[in-house]
Amino acid sequence: MQGFIPSAACMVTCWAFLVAEALLIAEINVHLRRRRGKDVSLYGGGGDGNQDLEVISVKSMAQETLGAWGGHVATVAYLFLSYTSMVAYASKSGEVLSRLVAGVPEPVAGAAFTAALGLLVAGGGTGVTDRVNQLLTFVMIGLLLTIEVSAVAIGGGLSLPANANWEQVPAALPVIIFTLVFHDIAPVICAYLEGDLARIRLSILVGSLVPLVSLLVWDDIALGLATDLGGFDVQDMLKAEWSYTVVETFSLLAVGTSLIGTLLGASQFFIEQMTDLVSSSTKEHVNIKEKINKGIDAFRKKDGSGHPDVGVVAILEKNRLSYIATGIVVVPTIVIAATVPNSFSIATDIAGGYCMTILYGVLPPLMAWAIGSKLSGKSAGLADGELLEDNRERVDLTSAKPVLVGMGVFSVLMVLEQMSQDFFSFKAALVP
Repeated sequence: MQGFIPSAACMVTCWAFLVAEALLIAEINVHLRRRRGKDVSLYGGGGDGNQDLEVISVKSMAQETLGAWGGHVATVAYLFLSYTSMVAYASKSGEVLSRLVAGVPEPVAGAAFTAALGLLVAGGGTGVTDRVNQLLTFVMIGLLLTIEVSAVAIGGGLSLPANANWEQVPAALPVIIFTLVFHDIAPVICAYLEGDLARIRLSILVGSLVPLVSLLVWDDIALGLATDLGGFDVQDMLKAEWSYTVVETFSLLAVGTSLIGTLLGASQFFIEQMTDLVSSSTKEHVNIKEKINKGIDAFRKKDGSGHPDVGVVAILEKNRLSYIATGIVVVPTIVIAATVPNSFSIATDIAGGYCMTILYGVLPPLMAWAIGSKLSGKSAGLADGELLEDNRERVDLTSAKPVLVGMGVFSVLMVLEQMSQDFFSFKAALVP
C-alpha cells in the first residue's frame, strides 16, 4: 500500500504527462489531416457529416513524420498495446461478471462481454458507439458517487491515511498509466470532430478528467477501508446485497468503457491498414469502403437524410469492413484471455510499462520534432505549418523544443525503470 498522498501525486503526475502527450498527438494528427485535405469542411468545403470516418492512425503518423522505421516501431508497439489491453479488459470483465452472475465461468463471461461490445462497435459505428459510451460513463459516475456517499455514511472514504510509502510508487506506474491512457482513441476523435482543434482539446481535457477523478475517489475509498479507521471494516460496506451489486457494476462499467475506446481505436487502425493495402495493390487512390459498400446508396432514404432504411442486409453491407476489423481484434483477445493464466496482471505490466510509454510517450515528441524540422520560417507550426493562408491554432516549435525534450526524456526513464524492475523480478525468480 502506498498511502493516499503518494498514490494521488503519482496519478496526477501521470495524468498531466499523458494529457500533454495526447494534445501533442492531436496537433500532429490534425496537421497531417489538413495536409491531406481530409477536413475540407473547416475551410468552407462543406464536409459531409454522414461520410465514414477517415482516421489517420498513430502508425501512419509515425511513418509520415519519421519514415519507415518510425512506422514499423509504431505498428509493433500499437499491436502489442491493443491486444494486451484488450486481453486485460476481457479478463477483468470475466472476473467481475462471474461474481455478478453466479455459475458463469470467467472465460465464458469475458468472451460474451467482449463479443457484445465488439458487435456494438462494428454494427453501430462511431456515432452510436459514442452515444452508448457516454451513457455508460454517466451511469458509472453516478454509481461512483453512490459508493462514495455510502462509504462516508458508514465511516469510510474521504480520508488521508497516515502511511506514505513513496518507494512503492515506481511499481505502481504501469497500472496507473494503463488505467489513464486513452490515446488510442485520439486519432478517432480528430476524425470525428473533423480536425477542429478547439473541440478536440476540450474533449481530451474534459474526457481525461473523468477517469482521473474516478481513480482518486476510488483510491481514497479503498485506502480508507483498508486502514480500518475507527473500527470500520471493509465488510460493513459490502455486506448489503445492493452495495455489493453497485460496486461490481461500477467495476464492470469502468472496464467496459475502457474496452470500447480501445476496441474502437484498434478496429479503425485495421480498417486503415486494409484500405491502404487495397489502394496500393490496385495502384489507385480508391476508398475500399466504396468498393465493399456498393449499392449502399440504394438503402438511403429518399429525403437525403443519409440514414439507411432498416434491414439486416443493409446493415451488414454497410459495416462489412468494420466487422472484419473488429473480428481481427476480438477473436484473438478472447482466446488469449481464456487460455493464459493471470492474463490481467501480465497484460497490464506489458501494456503500461512498455507499449503505452513507447507509443504515446517516446514517439510523439520525435514526430513533432521531425515535423518542425521540415517546416521553415514563421509558418513552423504543428497544426497549420504548410497552410500559410490559415492563421489559426499555430504552435511555435522553437519555444516548444525544451518541452518536447522533457517529455521524451521522461518517457525513456519510465521505460528504463520498468526494465530494471522486470530484470530484478526475473533474477529473484531464478534464485531458489
